[in-house]
Amino acid sequence: MKKLHIGNITTESNVFMAPLAGYTSYPFRMICRKLGAGLAFTEMVSANGLKYNDKATAKLLCTSDAETLKAVQLLGSVPSAFEYACKGEYTAGFDIVDINMGCPVPNVIKSGEGCALISNIPLASKIIEACKRSGKVVTVKFRPGFNRKKIVVSEFAKMCEDSGADMITVHGRTRDMMYEGEPVYGYIEAAKNVVNIPVIANGGIHSDEDAVRMMDRTGADGVMIGRYGLENPLIFARLTGKDTNETKLSLILEQADIAISCFDELSAMEHIKKTASYFMKKLPGTKVYKQEMYNCGCMEELKKTLIKIFGETEK
Repeated sequence: MKKLHIGNITTESNVFMAPLAGYTSYPFRMICRKLGAGLAFTEMVSANGLKYNDKATAKLLCTSDAETLKAVQLLGSVPSAFEYACKGEYTAGFDIVDINMGCPVPNVIKSGEGCALISNIPLASKIIEACKRSGKVVTVKFRPGFNRKKIVVSEFAKMCEDSGADMITVHGRTRDMMYEGEPVYGYIEAAKNVVNIPVIANGGIHSDEDAVRMMDRTGADGVMIGRYGLENPLIFARLTGKDTNETKLSLILEQADIAISCFDELSAMEHIKKTASYFMKKLPGTKVYKQEMYNCGCMEELKKTLIKIFGETEK
């Protein structure tokens, strides 16, 4: 693992936390960065929502000066909305804009957003160029094609670079694979072979060994970890050689304190309950633990319950 140069920015490591809707809010991003993640992206944010000052959308951009190297992911299909969002006050403190061209969810596709953009290369190019006019570092996350008969990964990667992208992230699954099945290393390798900008490999990383294998087989410049990063963020420390005594309990309690500092109590509790649920994945007795946790009515009660739950599971 190594430092990575992205445009005029240098990250401390080439192991990143992926943007995940509903989860990668400010408290969780801070934990990932503390454990060694070179970047941790916001959950996807609607470019149109920022253009029209939607309060719920703006709330997703909660951050502070303590978060260095801020990276926002934008979703949309209108170049002018992207340009407005990138130049606007909501993203003024963010160093990197990542463009979501990989989300496979049907409602996103129907709107011509996310993965739909790999089928409209001219529009995708205009969106990248619009974001670049903000002067920010711009990255693109995309899938290699809609299915194995419609692979456009090489052409799309080259277009991203030619349009001004400073880095690309390639999810190794086609759109029809959604989030299931083994990623195809060859698709990511194909992108790496046609561009000179950094290429990050994403998809199907569920262990340290998966991350190393992904790097070895694709020749990628780094890896981006998705759902497994939620389940066990300590993977960032292991992959980057970060010395830490943190446990899941200490990490969830620290997140709770950060959440209270930037959200109202109800929102903070909602975030912690969702994150803790992922932390409990595959542990025996999870169903009972979750029920006990979701019955908590205030943050102090929730903290006591978390101490009990993780105290038992981490003995």
